Formats: sequence, structure tokens, C-alpha cells
Amino acid sequence: MTGLDFSFYNWEVISNFVLKGLYFSVMLTVVATIGGVFFGTLLALMRLSGKKWLDAPAAIYVNGMRSIPLVMVILWFFLLVPASFYGLFGSMGANYRSEISAVITFIAFEAAYFSEIMRAGIQSIPRGQVNAGQAVGMTYGQNMKLIILPQAFRNMLPVLLTQTIILFQDTSLVYAIGAYDLLKGFDTMGKQYGRTVEAYLIAAVVYFVLCYSLSWLVKRLHKKIAIIR
Repeated sequence: MTGLDFSFYNWEVISNFVLKGLYFSVMLTVVATIGGVFFGTLLALMRLSGKKWLDAPAAIYVNGMRSIPLVMVILWFFLLVPASFYGLFGSMGANYRSEISAVITFIAFEAAYFSEIMRAGIQSIPRGQVNAGQAVGMTYGQNMKLIILPQAFRNMLPVLLTQTIILFQDTSLVYAIGAYDLLKGFDTMGKQYGRTVEAYLIAAVVYFVLCYSLSWLVKRLHKKIAIIR
């Protein structure tokens, strides 16, 4: 530890190596969260529909995804999907195959986790409110859109944000397929200056500061929501 040298770490190094990776990690987190919540909500509604032909495939998908390590899903999609698929994205598909694969994989994977969060949120709404909506003539869709889902989102917001923080940490796994994320930026920086150990130590500190700060904000939000209730 006495041989550590952090003198190479300055703003020029950050702008050249780290910021590009941070941008992709944040972008992947935001896009995967939005896509995961959207498809996760659909999966939750399918599982709560009471119709076997909707419930069964949704349950198989959710339980299957939740039983497989994320890094395996990332590698499977990247290695098994033919190159012709990426041709659908034009020149961007050829130049950013790893990034496109990461975005699709994360949305598909996180949808399973967000589905369970949304299902719990929907089930937390008293059944009387569902019955009240039906009593005034609302359809199932109107009931969900106007009464159930808004309350479920508010109840589950802290949990959704906590899952988003975990998602941000998991973005480091795209390093396995060569995508230029935050960890890849630090790795490239360390190899460039011959200071790999220092680069990984700085990366650990950055991840800790970002995730701890976000967790603190989520706790504050949870307390405010609890007061409103």
C-alpha cells in the first residue's frame, strides 16, 4: 500500500476516461429503469389479471429471469443473438453492439424485478377502493389507471428507487462484453498510466459515494412519504 501513487488523477484524466463511462452508466440506468418499470407493470397486471393464459407466461418469465445471474443473461444475449439483428440499428448497430446489447438485456432483466415490486404495490391498495371504482362504473383499465396505479407508484417509490441504485451498481457487469461503462473508464485509465490498483481503488470510492448519497436521498424521501400518509 505504501507504493500507491494517485498523482496522475486529475481533471484531464477524468474528462478523458471517466466521464464517458459515467455517462453511459447513468444513461443505461435511466433507460433500463424506465423500460423495466413499463414492462414490469405490464407483467404485474398480467399476473394479477386472474386469467391463466396471461398469468402463466408472465410467471414463467419473471421467475425464470430472477433465477439466472444477470452476467449470464448479458453474455447469452451478446453471444447468441446474430449480427443481423444489430443491422436493424444501421451503422450504430455495428459501432455500438455492446451498448445496444446491454440496454436490451437490462430492460428485459429488470422488468422481472420491477414486476414483483409493482405487483406488491398494487396488492397493497385496499380492495375496497377497487370495488368503489367498479361501483361507479369504471372499467378494469380505468380503475387501474386512475385509482390503483397512482397509489401503487407512490407506495413503491422508495423501493423502486432502491432497485434503481442496485441497477446502477449492476451496470459494471457490462464490462464483460466490452461496453464502455464507468468501471471500464477506470480500468482504461489505470492501464494507460500503469496504475491499475489505484484506478480500481478510486472506482470503489466513486461507486460508494454515488450509491451512498442516493441511498440517503431515498431514505429522506421515504420519511416524507410516510409523513404524508
